[in-house]
Amino acid sequence: MLNDPWFTVREIDKKTYAISELGHWEKVHSFLLLGDEKAALIDTGLGIDNMKRITDQLTNLPIDVITTHVHSDHIGSHGEYERLFVHEAERDWLINGIVGLSLEQIRQNTARDISIPVPESFDPNTYKPFQGQPTGTLIDGDTIELGNRKLTIYHTPGHSPGHIAVFDEAAGYLFTGDLLYDETPIYAFYPTTKPVDLVNSLEKLTRIPHISMIYGSHNTLGLTPEILDEVKHAVDYLRKNELVRFGTGIHHFNGLSIQF
Repeated sequence: MLNDPWFTVREIDKKTYAISELGHWEKVHSFLLLGDEKAALIDTGLGIDNMKRITDQLTNLPIDVITTHVHSDHIGSHGEYERLFVHEAERDWLINGIVGLSLEQIRQNTARDISIPVPESFDPNTYKPFQGQPTGTLIDGDTIELGNRKLTIYHTPGHSPGHIAVFDEAAGYLFTGDLLYDETPIYAFYPTTKPVDLVNSLEKLTRIPHISMIYGSHNTLGLTPEILDEVKHAVDYLRKNELVRFGTGIHHFNGLSIQF
């Protein structure tokens, strides 16, 4: 596998790669999926270093960037790619800037708790999240054909209004962005989040058939679908106890936690 000073590249299978930024406290993962005709890049990381350096080494196929949501740790290298897609509810965020987070806060989040040397090109004082026009917008139920590899888009709001999950039909891989991962809390406590939507979206994941593995955008790379049984329990527990609202704190379950 590629030896790179900033990115860690891991092969999920012969046509699927995780591109991770493990030297940063957020442990961000982006994913490159290769088809016969083109590739999809699910998110582009923090923007501390240039992800295109990696994808150029992994494929010469044309790349469609699929944005799980418009937060700075998912759109960092968007400016390096020509074809960008985002859910219609966050098109304006991509063009005009992320709502609800100040540039100062974003810079602090990006620059703190980094455990490996950053590239000389990175300056936290001038760092700005990508802003620009998407090539197209996505909605729930859209499919993206890569050539013998079909991806289905699920609109999963809550963490943000236009958050999506991406399902690789043939492999059974579900890429959940910031809706589902382990180790640190799933966030729905910002003003732009909606706890009720997040819980509904988690429930939506449990209804997707034939999932073989779940790939969230942070922490452990790859969770088995058994975690969805715990997601069902969490959804029921939070609703029954009327906890699905701002200010109820962090709720711990087996393999996941949620913060409102």
